[in-house]
Amino acid sequence: MAQHSSFSLEKWLEEHARQDLLRFLTCGSVDDGKSTLIGRLLWECGQIYDDQAAALLSDSKRHGTQGEQVDYALLMDGLTAEREQGITIDVAYRFFSTPRRKFIVADTPGHEQYTRNMVTGASTASVAVLLIDARKGVLVQTRRHAYLATLMGIRNLALAVNKMDLVEYDSAVFEAIRTEFLAFARQLGPLRVEAIPLSALQNENLLTPSSQMPWYEGPTLLHYLETVEARPEGAARVILPVQMSLRPDGHFRGIIGTLASGTLRPGDPLRATTSGQIARISSIVTMEGALSEARAGDAVTLQLDREIDVSRGEVLTSPDAQVEMTDQFVATIVWMHEEPGLIGRRYELKLATQWAGASITSIKYRIDVNTLAHEPARQLVLNDICVCNLSASRSLPYDLFERSRELGSFLLVDRYSNATVAAGMIRHSLRRAHNIHPHDLTVTRESRERLLGHTGKVLWFTGLSGAGKSTIANEVEKALHAQGRHTYLLDGDNLRNGLNRDLGFTEADRVENIRRVAEVARLMQDAGLIVLVALISPFRQEREMARGLIGEEHFREVYVNAPLDVCEARDPKGLYQKARRGEIPNLTGVQAPYEPPLQPQLELRSSEAPLEECVASVLSLLEASPSG
Repeated sequence: MAQHSSFSLEKWLEEHARQDLLRFLTCGSVDDGKSTLIGRLLWECGQIYDDQAAALLSDSKRHGTQGEQVDYALLMDGLTAEREQGITIDVAYRFFSTPRRKFIVADTPGHEQYTRNMVTGASTASVAVLLIDARKGVLVQTRRHAYLATLMGIRNLALAVNKMDLVEYDSAVFEAIRTEFLAFARQLGPLRVEAIPLSALQNENLLTPSSQMPWYEGPTLLHYLETVEARPEGAARVILPVQMSLRPDGHFRGIIGTLASGTLRPGDPLRATTSGQIARISSIVTMEGALSEARAGDAVTLQLDREIDVSRGEVLTSPDAQVEMTDQFVATIVWMHEEPGLIGRRYELKLATQWAGASITSIKYRIDVNTLAHEPARQLVLNDICVCNLSASRSLPYDLFERSRELGSFLLVDRYSNATVAAGMIRHSLRRAHNIHPHDLTVTRESRERLLGHTGKVLWFTGLSGAGKSTIANEVEKALHAQGRHTYLLDGDNLRNGLNRDLGFTEADRVENIRRVAEVARLMQDAGLIVLVALISPFRQEREMARGLIGEEHFREVYVNAPLDVCEARDPKGLYQKARRGEIPNLTGVQAPYEPPLQPQLELRSSEAPLEECVASVLSLLEASPSG
């Protein structure tokens, strides 16, 4: 064993730089022995330092589940909660090597509620080791993890039938499990499965063939991992997402990025996907000096032989790589957050080094990972896997996930909390993304505003039902009309009698209601009108979506603030009484939450200030805006 007491990933990668690298994950149901298997592999391969070995022996006595034996799973289960419960919660990564190959292994959790963690581990792996407890056979979570592995682009799978010692190394047990799983695997598309019977705890068929199972003639698990061909499809294509363009002085311009796939050499041509411009590499620069060749995974700075338009988010490819642009596509989404994913809600989309606004425009179906059946869905909840249509705020370089993980996978980030809520894999672009093109109009918003004599604006009144939004907005419009201003009032109830009459009051329907109103308000503002929107609009995210759609310079948020008891006492429509009687579900302020604005342009305390004062405050806000 090595004598060092600490591990450096950078040093390990440097020592084994010339070896082929395999990233794989272990997955399967709870207590199938994933952590024990990896811990035993590390132990037998001599990858445990002396201080780690001493700590393992000590921890086995205090936290172990194997009696007097060493509990190798403790090498992987680093969290306190994992040791106390004897389960894996987070994804644990370990690095080891043999004379033939170096490895990065992700030990992923088996519980269904931690499915998102398993997806995280699978996102960079090219091989999956799927464990099955020989006593239990193929379980629901076995099928779930097999499907998720293939969903994340893994095409090589080792079916490790573990704990064969507990079934007396019976070949019939192994063959029955193998046959059942292969029948299921045929539904998953192209998948290369190698079934291996083993006992991780007893070191049977891990490194050397087991004398207990002479009937098995296939490879040991380590031999399989050392020899499996895991080069992904499309690995020869050059794909370089640009992280930044560097110009420290007038003599040097470098394009910085990490080569996702392919190889680069000075003299090679590169194409900028957005503009289509082509230039050749004049030099490849790194911290260690110039390179004659860069390979996938290398962080490089490229100097090109001529100036082309390249900045962060651009994707450089070989001219024949066939990377295209799209702003609408179909993707498989794995929802990874407790807050549901809603149609129409705006998120931030991260694809390689690119960022753009995006929303789910429709949910085609949810996939039951146990049966692979397609089910209807109106929203995404934690661990859901759905096929959805998405729309981005601008056209992005992309590729299909089956050809490129880097350009075919993306993250969705909540715009308000900055939490990563979903991972997605692009299936194909929508035809409409290439067939619909904006038409340049001769009459512009500015020309319409000159004709009307004022700029277009959107005054967005938000607050509880009964707070006075419509009353105040109506009086403001009367005052503006008397001044000769061109206005239109979009009232929530009026819109629900027409444009939005197909929507209910679920959270998803409220999001769609606000999205439609925001789109209409934007068009009216573009026509030069002063638009007054009177809408409960209970969610901050959707109000921010409206602000972003309409534009900060044209949008004014007015918070009509009245206490709930005052609103209930007014109750002009009798809604609160019906809600208290259970006749109306999801009424904002009673069963459904209202999220007050954090920094509105104007707050009106309508229960304290007279109506005339509220109207004057809104008119002053409008006059304070540039150009009125």
